[in-house]
Formats: sequence, structure tokens, C-alpha cells
Amino acid sequence: MLTPTDDYASLASSFAWQVPTHYNIGVDVCDKWADGSGRLALIYEQADGHQTHYTFDDIRALSNRLANSLTEQGVVVGDRIGILLPQAPETAVAHVAAYKLGAIAVPLFTLFGVDALEYRLGNCGATALVTDREGVEKIRPIRHLLPALKTVYCVDVASSAAVPAQPATGQIDGSAHTNLSADAVLDFHAELAASSPAFIPRQTLADDPAVIIYTSGTTGKPKGALHAHRVLLGHLPGVEMSHNFFPQDAGLMWTPADWAWIGGLLDVLMPSWHHGIPVLARRFEKFEASAAVELMARHKVTHTFLPPTALKLMRGKVDESVRPGLSLKSVASGGESLGEELIDWGRRVFGVTINEFYGQTECNMTVSSCSAMFAPQVGAIGKAVPGHAVAIVDDNGVPVAIGVEGNIGVRSPDPVMFLGYWNNPEATREKFAGDYLLTGDMGTCDEDGFIRFVGRNDDVITSAGYRIGPGPIEDCLISHPAVRMAVVVGRPDDIRTEIVKAFIILHEGVVGDDALVREIQAHVRTRLAAHEYPREITFVDSLPMTATGKIIRRELRQLG
Repeated sequence: MLTPTDDYASLASSFAWQVPTHYNIGVDVCDKWADGSGRLALIYEQADGHQTHYTFDDIRALSNRLANSLTEQGVVVGDRIGILLPQAPETAVAHVAAYKLGAIAVPLFTLFGVDALEYRLGNCGATALVTDREGVEKIRPIRHLLPALKTVYCVDVASSAAVPAQPATGQIDGSAHTNLSADAVLDFHAELAASSPAFIPRQTLADDPAVIIYTSGTTGKPKGALHAHRVLLGHLPGVEMSHNFFPQDAGLMWTPADWAWIGGLLDVLMPSWHHGIPVLARRFEKFEASAAVELMARHKVTHTFLPPTALKLMRGKVDESVRPGLSLKSVASGGESLGEELIDWGRRVFGVTINEFYGQTECNMTVSSCSAMFAPQVGAIGKAVPGHAVAIVDDNGVPVAIGVEGNIGVRSPDPVMFLGYWNNPEATREKFAGDYLLTGDMGTCDEDGFIRFVGRNDDVITSAGYRIGPGPIEDCLISHPAVRMAVVVGRPDDIRTEIVKAFIILHEGVVGDDALVREIQAHVRTRLAAHEYPREITFVDSLPMTATGKIIRRELRQLG
């Protein structure tokens, strides 16, 4: 744990990793708290508002039962277990069971289509899958293409009308579930009921593989980032820093981010349970700003991770009138740079300064802001998290001078760094230069250690000899009262190499005409610089996004 302080320099210089030789995520986040005290672990709220509370004792017994069932089905150490479920108790139980078993969890997003699932399950050679009826139907037509997949569990195999309401305490009731053995699908709940709650977790090494998280695949095929058990320990300083020394003042954690992604799983669920802090599970099928605020107010959520896209959607719908009903102590965000406008809005609405953090699936939570330790700087994503050596380096992995633009790199080895891409040693090698993992993002670092994100390698716009990052322009655009969301890309130009083009979603009721285009252009030209204003503006109703809510800029560039 980081020691609360207002002296970043001393904290960073005195930090030392304490990674034990043997370490198991499942034991750490569950069994160490399951002491019979009934300590709350999870509040599960369904779409109809029904709630179920689970203690760490419940999670231990349920995960032990699943581990025993998986063993009975022939799953062994190192086997991959797909988990195709939304935020739900079964999702958490499946993860904990996989870790305690010494297997490798493979979280899968519920909105994946058949092709996406076939690729990921086939690529990792998953031998078991835990899913629901919807997932079973997606898998059914491709199961013959997945010869390694021997066992499929379904958490809701009964007909819709027969599924009972969840009980008020931490039992996953399977009394009304029917057998789908004809389809070679096991009833998850019946299997748990028939299995012993006693299980001896495998004594895994900290470097043993634990989870494969596939990249969102914005370019090329998704790659499976293989992480060791130590990845959770590697996340802790970043989580603690981005939440102002979490678990200080922590009561309940929630995120709209799906647990299938590193942001939901290893920035929220697992770090919270490491510290014994309960988590609220409520995944909206479609994110709604007012519903998110109401949920946080009703449950008295103290800590939340809100991705930038969620914040941008909330900004157009939520104002400071909601602040008295909230209990927030900390709001963290990461994935894209926020900018001054969103930070100022967050202070007014949430009553706290949103702490930005930075990382990626392969090496996460390595840079962060921390309002309890230092004031954020406009345009900066924060400073290196204690324990992580982050530098701006050239393409050969050599650090560049202060203020010079280069690759954001993280020095290896590092506990949070991935073991490599699953079955892809060439791509793994390409990820490194010298002693550094190259994130693929461009940035700068000032003399105070603040790192500024310029953009992805292919997002930086070269116009009339200037190198232009999209972030400051997008921040300026959303400061215009008519603009709800904005994305900037480069469009090829014979004279300037590229010109700045903006795709803009307007607030409801605003008409996008030529006069508004000129007004927005003048807004950017006068607030930023003449060479940075968007020479072309297109008003759109929506923007292409990855499953994690990141803008797919390459699709916008293709629109021209």
C-alpha cells in the first residue's frame, strides 16, 4: 500500500515492491477475507432493482464448488477458462475459481459476436466456458470449430419464466434450472450444488499465468495479453494513487466498465477485494447518465471508475444539482485524455477532482494523477506511479530529453507488465525496444515529471510541418456550448500533408449549419492556434467506438 502523503517525490523514491514468490489472486481477493465474519464483498443489483448481497464467505464457498466441478470435468492447471458474462456474481465466482485452480481465466465481452468469440476461444484453446443462455446460443453454431472446448456451463438454463428471483443473501439459486445435457451444456447452479465447498487452492508462483485479456483490436486481429498472478499486485499502487490513497475513506466501489476488460476487472473488482472493500455490480445494457448518478446516490458509492466516454456522456446530461445526493470521495478515469473542460465539470458536479490514470492492457496503471498529492496540470495525464519507471523514449528505447516528444515507455521488468502475447512471440518482441515496453502512444515529459499524452502513433496529425495532437483540440471543441462530443483526425491534403478534421456530436436541439461551423472554427482558432483549428467539420449523430468505449479513429479517417 502507498502511504498517504503530499510529498510525491519522497513517496516515489522510497517505494519498493514486495512481491512474494508464491501468490494467488483468488486466495488474496477472497479466501483471506473469508473468516466467518460475514464481511460484505458484493452487492448485485439486477435490471429490475432486485438486490442480492454476497459475503466473502459466500464467494469462497461458491468458488470452491466451481473449482471442484471444473476439476471433475477434467480442467487442469494451465487450462484456459472462458468467462462470457456481464457484471454478475457468477462472473466473479468464475474468476476466483479459475485462479485458485491454477487455470487461466479468459474474460470475454458479452457483446462479442460469433466471429469474435470463435477467434478468441480458438486462439487461446479454451477447454471450458462459463456463460449464460445468450452466450450458449452464440457458441452453438461454432462449437464444432472449437475442438478444445469440452465443457460449457450455463448460469441460466431454465426458461425465462421459470428463473426465480435471486434470494436476499449470497446463494446463487439453481432450484428451477433444467438440464440441457442434450446440448452438452452443464447447469452451472446444479453443478455447484453437487460439488463440495471445500477446496485447497493451488500454491501458484507470482509469475505463473493467471489471465488472458484480449486487446480491443482497433488495428489487426486482437492479441491475447497473458498476465501472471502478480499483475494484481502490480496494479495496486496505480489504483491507490488514482483514488487518493485507496482504500482510505472507501465504502463501496462501482464502475460501468465491464469486468471483461482490464479496466473493470483489474482497476476495480480485484483491487477492491484485495483491500476487502465491497463492489457494486450493476451493468447497464446502455449507459444512461441519470441512471448512473441515481445508482451511485442510492447505494452511497464512495469510489468509482468512470471511463472518459461515460464522463463525456454525463457532461451533457448532468449538472451540479446532483451533487448533494452523492457520497463520492474519489472519481478516477483512464483510457483517453480528459482535458480541462471535463476536469472542471467534474469538480462542480462530483465535488472532487477526477484523477486521470494511464495504461494499457499489456501494462496498466503506470501513470496517474492524485489530487491528494499534487494539483493536476492542464493537458497532463499525471506522473509515473511509484514502482513504475516510465520514460519518453525514441524508437530504439533510448530516453529523450525533457520536453521532446517520443514514445511513452515503461521499463522492464515490472510486476504489472504482461508475460507476452498468447502464441505470438513475434508481436511480443515488437512491443519492446531496449529495456522498455513501448505503449504505442506518443507523449512528452516536463521537468516536474508530468507526462502529457500526445496521441497514438497513427493519431498524431502532421499539418504544414506542425505535429498536432488531437487531445487539446478536442478539449477546446467541447468547451463550445453547442458541442457535446468531438473527435479530431487528420485528413490527407496535397498542400499541408494533412488538415485537421473534426467530427462533432451537437447537444440536443442545436442545428449544425454553415454558420455554426464558422463559429466553432473561430472558437478553436482564437483559443488554441491558427494552425490547429479544424478546417473541416462534419456533424454526426454517433461515433464509431470499440467495445471498451474508445473512439475508432481509423474509421473516421477512412470517411475522409
